[in-house]
Amino acid sequence: MDHILKLAFFLLFFFFFFISLGSISSSTETTCYDTACSRTEPVIRFPFRLQNLQPNRCGYPGFNLSCDLTNQTLLDLPNSGNFTIQAIDYSTQEIWINDPNSCLPRRILSLDLSGTPFTGANYQNFSFFNCTSGNYTRYRLNPIACLSGNTFTVFATSSMRVIGRLTTLCDFVSAVRVPVEWPGNEQTLSSDLGEDLLLTWHQPGCKMCESRGGRCGFHSNTSYQHIVCSNLPKHELPRAARYAIVVGGGIPALICVVGLLSIIASKIMRWVRGHQPSPELSSAVAPQPTIIAGLDGPTIESYPKIVLGESRRLPKPDDNTCPICLSEYRPKETLKTIPECQHCFHADCIDEWLRLNATCPICRNYPEHGTRNP
Repeated sequence: MDHILKLAFFLLFFFFFFISLGSISSSTETTCYDTACSRTEPVIRFPFRLQNLQPNRCGYPGFNLSCDLTNQTLLDLPNSGNFTIQAIDYSTQEIWINDPNSCLPRRILSLDLSGTPFTGANYQNFSFFNCTSGNYTRYRLNPIACLSGNTFTVFATSSMRVIGRLTTLCDFVSAVRVPVEWPGNEQTLSSDLGEDLLLTWHQPGCKMCESRGGRCGFHSNTSYQHIVCSNLPKHELPRAARYAIVVGGGIPALICVVGLLSIIASKIMRWVRGHQPSPELSSAVAPQPTIIAGLDGPTIESYPKIVLGESRRLPKPDDNTCPICLSEYRPKETLKTIPECQHCFHADCIDEWLRLNATCPICRNYPEHGTRNP
């Protein structure tokens, strides 16, 4: 009996000892909260850090941000100066920036991303020209207003044909690789280059963690180089896993239902034949199950695509969740619609679905090019 009491006391002692260690380590852990310069500005969290508002451990080196006097969020590029942050997508590791003084083309001419963790997501080459003659007007070019004056006009073009003509009429200024928001036509006649610049980063790599609803950060008890994924939603599965469950569970279930109906139909037909007065005159063929074939690749690719903006507005206001993977739509995601019924889905989700099924997952109607294989 004494041995049992001693063992119980020993286990109880170590239990409270480890509990106390846990409370000490948790009390010394730095808590990192999401923050922003204002309610209309992007939410800031790891790897970014708002200086003077978040501790050093809450951000990765090179990702320090600040707020200006008008509560705009600023990113300081060492060789190019401050840029305003328009949006951040943590799951794709992309950031949209612009000029706080509303003359982005001037900043593009001196943009230097060396020494930063950022690079352009999509690049397009533009040539800048300063024109004092009026002959350029026949080319219908789009001038850059903030770089132009009363006696001259500045243009930017990526068209080799236009470059060849402007070379004889205007002064060449510079050729620049521009990190454009969308991969565009390499023969753009002209652009005022006022749209946001799209940058991306590769380290730290938190795409998978963020896409699963988790949060990246430094491990509380290790060096700054050890990054962990925490706060993952309970019972939350990645989109690909949920889609696999839907497809993997739905198709076998459909096969079972079709097989069961075939057995029932066969038994009914045997019963009918057995109760007919003249079996010789009775001929009944059990109905064959109909197998629905998927759509061909060109048809699937022809369906219109939509790239969501920050407002996530869609043709149907209630469409805010993909019916296939059950994930909410996020800004900058690519969606695809079925023209006949106008239902929206993630492009990758509906592509996989239509390769196996020729019907809309919501209304079960057949698209115009849907087929049935007997």
